[in-house]
Amino acid sequence: MFTGIIEETGHVQRVTGGAKTTKLRIKAGAALEGTRIGDSICTSGVCLTVTRLDQNCFEADVMAETLRRSKLGKLTAGSRVNLERAMRLGGRLGGHMVSGHIDGTGVIRAVSKEDNAVWLTVSAEAALLRYIVEKGSVAIDGVSLTVAAVDQAGFRVCVIPHTGQETTLLQPKTGEEVNLECDIIGKYVEKLLAGGVPVRSQSQNGNKNPLSEMILRNNGFY
Repeated sequence: MFTGIIEETGHVQRVTGGAKTTKLRIKAGAALEGTRIGDSICTSGVCLTVTRLDQNCFEADVMAETLRRSKLGKLTAGSRVNLERAMRLGGRLGGHMVSGHIDGTGVIRAVSKEDNAVWLTVSAEAALLRYIVEKGSVAIDGVSLTVAAVDQAGFRVCVIPHTGQETTLLQPKTGEEVNLECDIIGKYVEKLLAGGVPVRSQSQNGNKNPLSEMILRNNGFY
């Protein structure tokens, strides 16, 4: 698990592509302190396992499912990535609980400044927006952020100067993709209220509204 508080930005040194997988070699500093082979490093929001370590670089394999769900497949040599080591139990949770398991991608639709802050408007599919709520948390490229507003097309977040300087969050331009991870709590609650059956599976069976008044009553909601 991670917190969404970025420790540093690293630089992709090499991308080696296979038929459906990719191997990344990333130059880093602080994120490698105390790191061992087999440890996890959140890389622009994606939890990757360290498979090789040098003095100032690490390598990680990116599987086909990760490439489908995230934008890691678009990284090239020289790309900057947000890095965070796995959180320690007993430490401070400065952001929110981030698993590093990307739900999907969004698209930067607008960037605007307000005094010293920068507003980002991100569009996303309805399947992701259902888990994004105003004043809730979302991880964009691994960065823990508070949702300021949300509607049927997307959501908005406000980036303070420190976050903008210490991460890649202001690097994507309008029209570019970002990795999104919704707050995991909402997904668990939804599945439990649906009787343990994944909502996506029910929707595929033609039921567009799996949550009903009867289900809520049976689970203690009146």
